[in-house]
Amino acid sequence: MTTVAAYAAPAAKAPLERTTIERRAVGEHDVLIDIKFAGICHSDIHQAREGWGEAIFPMVPGHEIAGVVAEVGPGVTKFQVGDRVGVGCMVDSCRECENCLRGEEQYCLNGIVGTYNAVGKDGEPTYGGYSEKIVVDENYVLRIPDGLSLDVAAPLLCAGITTYSPLSHWNAGPGKKVAIVGLGGLGHMAVKIAHAMGAEVTVLSQSLRKKDDGLKLGADHYHATSDPKTFEELAGTFDLIVSTVSAPMDFGALLSLLKTDGALVNVGAPEEPIALNLFSVIGGRKTLAGSMIGGIRETQEMLDFCAEHGIGAEIELISAAEVNEAYERVLASDVRYRFVIDTATI
Repeated sequence: MTTVAAYAAPAAKAPLERTTIERRAVGEHDVLIDIKFAGICHSDIHQAREGWGEAIFPMVPGHEIAGVVAEVGPGVTKFQVGDRVGVGCMVDSCRECENCLRGEEQYCLNGIVGTYNAVGKDGEPTYGGYSEKIVVDENYVLRIPDGLSLDVAAPLLCAGITTYSPLSHWNAGPGKKVAIVGLGGLGHMAVKIAHAMGAEVTVLSQSLRKKDDGLKLGADHYHATSDPKTFEELAGTFDLIVSTVSAPMDFGALLSLLKTDGALVNVGAPEEPIALNLFSVIGGRKTLAGSMIGGIRETQEMLDFCAEHGIGAEIELISAAEVNEAYERVLASDVRYRFVIDTATI
């Protein structure tokens, strides 16, 4: 076991504080990673404050991890000391079910082991990236291409793959009209990726406050959902809508913007249930779907794609001591567009 410094929430809704945690010894197929940067995802806040249900405390959040390999187990074949690597939202799965065997571990039928707020196969709680080091099985570690700086690459391990996966699955590309709902941590990555895929991209945001940013990031059009005319002008326009918002939305109104056979895919995870009149789905043979992160293979594909197209997250680098302030700013939508912790400050 190795003792490392970390920032943890000692209880639900409690401020995060500096502490120490134990990391397991490096096993046969394990990789020890010196964490350099850790992104702050809205889901960190949901879980630290038990917005999604009962959680495990003390909790060290963080599943947008970028670092450098410091040690490898004797059976490791994929990595060596000095490699630039990342860890996303999961650190294990059953490896035996239908989904795991086809490379979609994120949908493991027996449940993934989350990077934090989960229990590993050893029966011990998992702790995330707001820490100095982490030990992960090599099969759940990603290689970060040289073309990506580690600080802007860290958010790709969640925000990047969460948006890349549905855009890829629903074939965003040339000739497709794609709308991104929300221009936050997820939304800004969705705009960049959809643009790089060749789609015609529209941002649907509550106001026009971030219009200039959206257009610079690659959007072709930008509309305010607070303006009723938006829904009149854009009715039946889109092949694909990706909603990145973590608050209840009027899904009926969004579905009205789809073409026949279009899909509305939700990647945001509101704490509250939503109401939906199913006629908004039936009329037009429309699809209302959800998507999580990607599997390990697809996540590596996303990292390679982002390196090829020069795509990183727009970040604000902070010290670990600023994490509680950063949480409040995320809730106030006061970040453009992802906080990233410099873990050298832990």
